[in-house]
Amino acid sequence: MYAKILVPMALDHGISAQTLEIAKALSGGTGKVIALHVHEAPQGSVLAYLDADVIEEGFEKARKLMHDKLAGIDGIEAVLIKGHTYRTIIDFAAEQGVDCIVIGSHKPGLSDYLLGSTAARVVRHAPCAVHVHRSS
Repeated sequence: MYAKILVPMALDHGISAQTLEIAKALSGGTGKVIALHVHEAPQGSVLAYLDADVIEEGFEKARKLMHDKLAGIDGIEAVLIKGHTYRTIIDFAAEQGVDCIVIGSHKPGLSDYLLGSTAARVVRHAPCAVHVHRSS
């Protein structure tokens, strides 16, 4: 069993409930489970067209969506941070001393084989064990 488990959540995918259940099982009921959503703010030239209020509104929308997804699930610590998705997940896991990451993955398409999905990058670079849950 793992003492500290990180569950990265893509709020727009329906895999989160399943990965949270897997994490709770892997914790043996005694470990800490952290649900993490990395909010990727618009970058580069896109920023020239967006008002700061619009960007903050997107972050607050993500906060509400995460809260709604975790409603009724006990024993989960929710963390919402801004950053680049896979890099932030890896850095957070290292900084927090995470023992295991439970991450969901969709069925890969051609672009995933060529570019690599977030889950694939986390598997390659994580400082700890990684369990990947494939959606059906």
